[in-house]
Amino acid sequence: MRTKLLLIPMFLGASPALAQAPVAPKAAPDTAQIQRVLNDPAMADRMARVMQAMSRSFMNLPVGEVQAAVEGRAPTAAERRMTVRDMGRRDNRNFERDVQQQMANARPMLEQGMKALGEALPAMMQGMTKAGEAIERATANLPDPTYPKR
Repeated sequence: MRTKLLLIPMFLGASPALAQAPVAPKAAPDTAQIQRVLNDPAMADRMARVMQAMSRSFMNLPVGEVQAAVEGRAPTAAERRMTVRDMGRRDNRNFERDVQQQMANARPMLEQGMKALGEALPAMMQGMTKAGEAIERATANLPDPTYPKR
């Protein structure tokens, strides 16, 4: 009788887990589709615009408190308001414009990198598949940790 009373909560707790539908693994994207996206000039334009937007956002990142902490002291009120833009302007009056120009000039390098990645993708996918198979072979003979020991 006591055993049945102890088993009832275990069965009730396990029922939601058993009721869940098994989750199918996501299918790997087609290599050709990824290559098409990487070689699309519109994608390079989009990535360049994203990089420029990120660099503008980076300019507003507060860093004064970090600098004070690295120097081992409490930050001043001015340091609490100091951003990357402010620190860059101390050394270079055209800091922000120079960074934006560098981001604009990086577009050809971005395109070249995306093209190289697209060309290397089939070999990378083949290598990953072989590595996965090797790991499966290596772990196939591992002892089952739930198997009772003698």
